[in-house]
Amino acid sequence: MNYIQPRPSSIVAALYTVRDLGVDLAILHGPSGCSFKHARLLEEDGLRVLTTSLADNEFIFGGQQVLEDVLRYAEKEFKPERIVVVGTCVSMIIGEDMEAAILDSGIETPAIAVDIHAGFRENIDGVIAALEPAAEAGWIDEDELERQKRLLKAANEVERKRGAAYKPYVQPSRGDLKHVVAGSLVESACSGRKGIAILNAKKETAYMFADVLIALHERCPDADITYVVNLENRGLPKIRRDAETILSGIRSAGIDPVLCGALDEYGANGDRIGEIINEIKPDFALIAGVPHAIPPEYLEGIEVFSVTNGPRQVEPLKEFGHDHVVVEIDLHPKTLGVREIVPSEFGDTIRSI
Repeated sequence: MNYIQPRPSSIVAALYTVRDLGVDLAILHGPSGCSFKHARLLEEDGLRVLTTSLADNEFIFGGQQVLEDVLRYAEKEFKPERIVVVGTCVSMIIGEDMEAAILDSGIETPAIAVDIHAGFRENIDGVIAALEPAAEAGWIDEDELERQKRLLKAANEVERKRGAAYKPYVQPSRGDLKHVVAGSLVESACSGRKGIAILNAKKETAYMFADVLIALHERCPDADITYVVNLENRGLPKIRRDAETILSGIRSAGIDPVLCGALDEYGANGDRIGEIINEIKPDFALIAGVPHAIPPEYLEGIEVFSVTNGPRQVEPLKEFGHDHVVVEIDLHPKTLGVREIVPSEFGDTIRSI
């Protein structure tokens, strides 16, 4: 059975990928309200997003001339280094040739077209739709393109097996009470039990999830805890910059972590982290970011404290044996545009215990 709950949009996924590529201006070729919320949020993160604002007249007669006009306007007014035109359901239905519009506009700014719409069941199609023309334009090499495809497949598999897509509908939940979970976590850490604190976060969400590890270290600085983070320097330009910044912040807090995976490898990182868990044999584990990426067999016999930003992630995490699950509500909007680690609600709760 197909999903009967809302799922991430492939158009939005393409926009986020454009940002990760280091593009500074995107044009959505469609109605003015398409992907409105995420377009506004991405402007907080340095990606200027314009729209061709197609209306009913263009739905019938086409909007190529409008797109050409917006392309020329964008080049003249904003002087971007790179432009990406991102398709929508409307541009797909009326059969717009966005590449032709780029050529006919006469702009000199390097530009590519992303043929995408929201009619894909998996949002990773939007990521691939953006990466393939970027590779053709030489913005990334073929090795990175193939690497990204492998990572996307792994992340998608994790979501289907143990994530918010593990069944047709998942009831959203705010998770366990943070002060209760924080009390149990601090008691475990400060009582001499051996622990592992894991950051396995997706891209910019790590700016807040990292705060949870820092808070635990501040509250229990002498505890027997091994810190593991997915902050190796690989991936698209923005991903590498974010990893470097977050790792610097963690080290400045007095933590010398084990590096395991990159910020875009969260979905493929489960077995690598699991091997570290098997070596350490901890009594408890704190996992912030994408806890469900770690196969449950690695967590047997361990008290697991998980921190996610997905209300629909609580049910599957509980079902797969995570003892305590807390949710950082609205985490993603709070980590767009930031350039340093930001406080988390659960982190501040740990500090208050």
